Parts: sequence; C-alpha cells; structure tokens
Amino acid sequence: MKKWITGLAASSLLVLGLAGCGTSNDSASSDKDKLVVSASNVPHAEILEEAKPILKKKGIDLEIKVAQDYIIPNKALANKEVDANYFQHVPYMESVLKDNKGKPGYNFVNAGAIHVEPIGIYSKKYKSLKDLPEGGKVKMRNAVSEEGRILSIFEQAGVIKLKKGVSKVDAQIKDIVENPKHLKFEANVEAGILPQVYKRDQADAVVINANYALDAGLDPVKDPIAVESTKDNPYANIITVRKGDENKKKIKELVAVLQSKEIKDFIKKEYKGAVLPVSK
Repeated sequence: MKKWITGLAASSLLVLGLAGCGTSNDSASSDKDKLVVSASNVPHAEILEEAKPILKKKGIDLEIKVAQDYIIPNKALANKEVDANYFQHVPYMESVLKDNKGKPGYNFVNAGAIHVEPIGIYSKKYKSLKDLPEGGKVKMRNAVSEEGRILSIFEQAGVIKLKKGVSKVDAQIKDIVENPKHLKFEANVEAGILPQVYKRDQADAVVINANYALDAGLDPVKDPIAVESTKDNPYANIITVRKGDENKKKIKELVAVLQSKEIKDFIKKEYKGAVLPVSK
C-alpha cells in the first residue's frame, strides 16, 4: 500500500512537471506573438481596435491598455510593461526624454507617424480670436512642448506676435513680444480637464486637444473658434517604442497596418476631419 501511494505521488509530480513545462512553452509562444500597446482612449484605442483583426491574421495578438492621461503610457514603456505606446507627437516625446534624461528605460524613438489631431480653441462667449476681450483669459495644457503649437494659432490670427527667429515648435509664452489685448495665457491645466473648463465657461478661450474633445462629446471640426493648420504639421501622433525595438517584426507590422489604406479610410470616415491620417 505504501509503495502504491509513493508511486502515485511520483506519477502525479511527473504529470505536474510536464504540465508546467507545457504551460511555459505555451506562454513563451504567446509572449512572442503578443503585442501590448498603451494608448489614449479616443481616437488611438479605437484605431487600434480596428487594426486588431488585421494584425490577428498576421499572427499578432494585440492587447490594448487604455490610459486616461499623458504620463502613464511613457512610464509603462520605460518600465517595459508595454511594447509601445500610441498617443503622443515627436515634440512631446522629446520633452519627456529631456525631463527624464538619465533615468532607466527612457530611450524612446519614433517607429512611425499615424495621424494628426488638429488642436482647437473653444469659447462659449466669442466667435473668433480677434473677438477676445482685453485681458482675456486663455486656458491651455500644462505642457511646454505644446505652447509654440498653440501660440502659432493666435499669431496666425493676428492677435499676438512671437519673437523673431524662434521656432514655432520651440516657442513659449515668454517669447510673446506683442500682445495688444494683454491676453493672459495660463498653461496650468491637465489636458483631460480642459473640456470641463470649457463646458463650465471658466475662461474666455480654452485650448483642447482633439482626442479629449472627441472623448468629451465635442466636435473638433465645428465647435472651435480657431483650428491649427495641418499643412507641414510636425505634431503627427506616432507609435513610440524603446530604442532598438523599432526594427522588431511585430512593431513594423503594427506600423504598416496603421498606415494602410484600410485604416486610413477608417480614420477619414469615422472622425470626419477631426483626425487626419498621415501621408506615408
């Protein structure tokens, strides 16, 4: 009896050991074919959902991790919790790398540009930037990398002038040299909160990224009183990866699918100009 029990225990251990080996192999295979991407809810995660079945046919199992802010996706990428993220443009990525210089994992590169979200300026009271009042308050996102992008819209409308020779990408509030209306530019709000600032009429003008406008039920084409130009726009949203990973097959497949005619047509149809696919 004792021998029978011992033999049974040994057999059980052998079965468990084999099962464990089988699980390990399956997991390794799954990890090899799995691609984890952190993305903003709208439109990024929606676009990735559209790409999911196409990637599946190519043997890639896409997992999307939705992030509600602009901090988590880069932290997750640096910590190797995801393979890539999809929410930011190159100027913002470069500002993040500068702020985190020397920290482990912060060695990001652009694996491919996918779309542009023209940024808009919204107002409950005024119909144009020229209508803004003396000393009017302008609320904008708390990101230095966005300041030049936003101020260029005001300059194009003839409301302010920026210092000559300063790149529009690098320009900051301090580079305003002419401001006849003495507008107060306040870059002190998280991007995701700006739609609520607008809805509550807490400023004369509010600058809102198109993805957050869409997420809040706004129309980024019809609702703004001013929208940035998309001509030669350097703010295309990209697939961001750790340096070296841009050459991995599954990353290349992801970018190829997102830049495909099928996904471009989806973006045009779904967002009606609020989001524009990038020409390859």
